[in-house]
Amino acid sequence: MPTSDTLQQFFMTSGNIAPLRFFVYLLAVALLCFLLGKVYIRFGRALSNRVAFAHNFVLIGLATLLIISVVKSSLALSLGLVGALSIVRFRAAIKEPEELAYLFFVIAIGLGFGADQWLITLFAFVVIILLLIARGQYKRSEQPHLSLAIHTSRSKPDSLQRITEILQKHTTMLSLRRFDESQQGLEALFFVGFSDFAHVESLKRALQAFDASLQVTFLDHQGLLS
Repeated sequence: MPTSDTLQQFFMTSGNIAPLRFFVYLLAVALLCFLLGKVYIRFGRALSNRVAFAHNFVLIGLATLLIISVVKSSLALSLGLVGALSIVRFRAAIKEPEELAYLFFVIAIGLGFGADQWLITLFAFVVIILLLIARGQYKRSEQPHLSLAIHTSRSKPDSLQRITEILQKHTTMLSLRRFDESQQGLEALFFVGFSDFAHVESLKRALQAFDASLQVTFLDHQGLLS
């Protein structure tokens, strides 16, 4: 057989996808991604809208399953997918590593079932979910840690230093996450820790005593606190 015919047969080789098995995989991936979304909403630590973000999990998982199920049946399609992805530019605003980690998990679920590795995928899913829940429960038993957003339209030259000094007096842990200063005012985002929740209100009063125009917002990992 000529070499050209052998290569053509190699690239055109395809396999059949069992419709019933594919339907079962669709249901399984949808269920696992839905459960993962619930875990992310409950135990995630991202400051973005976790509910809206988790709503994408099922669609991403199912799309990944469909792509892998189709391209694995033909080497030519697989190579075509590589070429297509090389010209696609993803510009989604994934700002936090945790969001990216969960997206990879969702894609891994779709990949596993699409490659017929459902058993190891299911086993890994159970183990990882248990670890995420255990980590979430452990974090909740620690001292309260909140994100503190501060905004004022009347910025002073030493505003950040004065605000930091006040925070240090009322918190057990302090980390500056973002700081923006312009002609329109000052915005700062801190990650702070407290020995108990009673210090949250005392810190709020101290900040407003320093500058009555300060807008103070505490955020826990479920949303707005005050």
